[in-house]
Amino acid sequence: MNKTTLFTLLLATSLSSPAFAFDKNDAQKIYDERIKSWAQSPEIIDAVKAQNEVTGSYDQAKIDELDQKWQADDASVIDPVLNNATSTALKKIVEDGASYYAEIFVMDGKGLNVGVSSKTSDYWQGDEDKWQKTYGAGAGSVDFSDIKFDESTQAYTRQLSFPLMDGEAVVGAVTVSINADFLPE
Repeated sequence: MNKTTLFTLLLATSLSSPAFAFDKNDAQKIYDERIKSWAQSPEIIDAVKAQNEVTGSYDQAKIDELDQKWQADDASVIDPVLNNATSTALKKIVEDGASYYAEIFVMDGKGLNVGVSSKTSDYWQGDEDKWQKTYGAGAGSVDFSDIKFDESTQAYTRQLSFPLMDGEAVVGAVTVSINADFLPE
């Protein structure tokens, strides 16, 4: 057995131990202490609302078309998202986070990317728990993944997702991938 296989087995065993128990309260604490201040900023909320005005009328065929173009690395779909003010702000948050965040992305009311800290594998998140269990579930909801190895960031991360609120209205959602080294044990 090589060192990589042994490390993977040891990590998998340790991640399933009670020391790595993680619940909604842990996620909410991280949100309150590290995420809410920027995620609920007027700049983020306004960007999501502005995109909702554009994408609100998109049907599933349009969403699928855009998602396929994104996955095919079509710059006409990717560049406007990757280079907008929201993405610039998210990139700065990741850079300033001293490796705390591996990735951040903000989604609109359809589950489409509004801003990303780095290119995501797909443009449409609306078919995934990170959007369905937050945007779809409303205020106070949270979704968190198991810790897993993220190929794009080459790190073990856990994704935490929350709805984005404009007053009482859910306007979008945010997902943050947190480096597992920073998660509570």
